[in-house]
Amino acid sequence: MEKRADHKVIVIGAGIGGLSAAIRLGAAGLSVTVIEAQSGPGGKMRSLPSAAGPVDAGPTVLTLRSVFDALFSAAGERLEDHLQLIAQPILARHWWLDGSSLDLFADPEASSAAIARFAGPKAEAQFRRFNALSAKLYTAFDAPMMQAARPGLGAIAWNALRAPGAWPALQPGLSLGHYLARAFDDPRLQQLFGRYATYVGGVPQLSPAVLALIWQAEARGVWAVEGGMHRLAEALAGLAERQGVALEYGRSVRRIERQSGRVKGVVLSDGRTLACDAVVFNGDPAGLLAGLLGNGPQQALPPSAAHPRSLSAWVWAFAATPTGPELVHHNVFFASDPGREFGPIGRGEMPDEATLYVCAQDRNHGTPCGPERFEIIMNAPASTSQARKEIEQCRARTFPQLARFGLNFDQPPPDTALTTPAGFAALHPGSQGAIYGRSPHGTLASFQRPGARTRLPGLYLAGGGAHPGAGVPMAALSGKHAAEAILSDLTSVSRSRQMAMPGGMSMASRTTGRAPSR
Repeated sequence: MEKRADHKVIVIGAGIGGLSAAIRLGAAGLSVTVIEAQSGPGGKMRSLPSAAGPVDAGPTVLTLRSVFDALFSAAGERLEDHLQLIAQPILARHWWLDGSSLDLFADPEASSAAIARFAGPKAEAQFRRFNALSAKLYTAFDAPMMQAARPGLGAIAWNALRAPGAWPALQPGLSLGHYLARAFDDPRLQQLFGRYATYVGGVPQLSPAVLALIWQAEARGVWAVEGGMHRLAEALAGLAERQGVALEYGRSVRRIERQSGRVKGVVLSDGRTLACDAVVFNGDPAGLLAGLLGNGPQQALPPSAAHPRSLSAWVWAFAATPTGPELVHHNVFFASDPGREFGPIGRGEMPDEATLYVCAQDRNHGTPCGPERFEIIMNAPASTSQARKEIEQCRARTFPQLARFGLNFDQPPPDTALTTPAGFAALHPGSQGAIYGRSPHGTLASFQRPGARTRLPGLYLAGGGAHPGAGVPMAALSGKHAAEAILSDLTSVSRSRQMAMPGGMSMASRTTGRAPSR
């Protein structure tokens, strides 16, 4: 598309999806303004202050680095010129209460050997089969699902037919939990690989078996960001500004204005009205359905685009000096029984016994001296209810559980270091506390996430609540899809206007016509 600064786009939210869209639109020459209610960029990629410096309180590592290499390249720059990424040879260290532990590695042969030592040669063979199957699933779904603006069912089916090794995980109605029970004899390995469902807000027993491919996203490389993941958000904001994008922090959008059935502008919290040709909503689609930005956006999506809701989390972010087991960047401390975790969560309650993810943010250059930064995540049901006793209950399920593994901290974190589901609900209006958008439960859940285009012409979606789904690289891809849709649609509108006939009549474009954008 020819660069046209007279095309104006408003991006609501400076999360990863919104920044990704803004960067690509700015690089294409459009006039782009990002409106962010918080004081800085990142959305869920946020940090909290601590005695050891800013500590991540959201995503902890980068996967699928090529997505971000491509984003910087689209703007004529290089990722490595702005961020120091630290490859993690150990993807994660896993611990069980029986005293066993297992490292998984970026080198698949090292992972196979570790599993053989951990659970024997049969478990190693089962892992090799699982790794091969998940790789086939990833290949089958990458181009027609994750890289495509909308899921290509035909292409997915064709890719799956050409990969019979992936068929065991594609049976209709087969959950990830049930598939893993067939794939591994050792219940610890079932528990480990089932946990990947929680990375997109699901429970293993209710999420489709195809989510086994999430393992491949991590197996293909994990990078820590020097200084913390919030540095990635800052780097993307800087990249956007260098493309001419204006970023306004500390302001929110009250409503989206429309005229003649399409978006015409936004009204800000400070009373200003900004005219535009398109709006990218980088927030939870449930917020639109709740009417938070007006009646027009409320009708722009079907309820199934955002409901039912995904999981939430209780997240501690603090600094302390630890004692106990040797940690790496990624650590998982498993509950003795998955049923004691996911059973209560399914009923909307705090788990009886939690599996705890511990990010030791400063463990990239050996063991630090003195206080270091930690993020601890416990799965939770989505909720908007905030009760004082919830904080104490969460504390009681977190630190005594870690002490059972021998992990202790020299001082407990303050209550302010904890973000609850209700806290996430306040940070992300309309989300109801869910942090992954729509639930991934059910065979067709991934196909019900909304795409970039909505029913309201001129309104587009980006972020983890939109296709292709939750996770840092997926959010960045959603921004790419939104930008491409806008550039395509504005081109169609421009061509339609060029076909205007004398007397003020105009020919309806075959691309746009009078039908709503689908």
